[in-house]
Amino acid sequence: MKDQGRSTRKRTGGRLKHASNKKRHQLGREPAETTVDETRLQFIDSRGTEKKVRALSTNVAQVADGGEVSEADIETVVDNPSNVNYARRNIVTKGAVIDTSAGRARVTSRPGQTGQVNAVLID
Repeated sequence: MKDQGRSTRKRTGGRLKHASNKKRHQLGREPAETTVDETRLQFIDSRGTEKKVRALSTNVAQVADGGEVSEADIETVVDNPSNVNYARRNIVTKGAVIDTSAGRARVTSRPGQTGQVNAVLID
């Protein structure tokens, strides 16, 4: 999802004229594709005064079991419905099923956007 601009074609197939040039806030970037490894973070300027934290790799997850939240080590990615190859490559995204020291859990956060892995036990 690199280019976040408007399509150059109309619904009918005709061409659209550019109203303006691309702006910095329309910039798209490569996906983080967070892997299971030692924690590596990347800080990215975002719109306004905030910064985005991208987890390039992590091996720790905050796992919730009912009302209790504990920190667990990520062992492997068991299943990733967003992409079949992500499970084989140990890439963690939202919705991925991971094997942790606390048991199997489903990821509820977006590690490439928030910089951390939050998960809920499914066993």
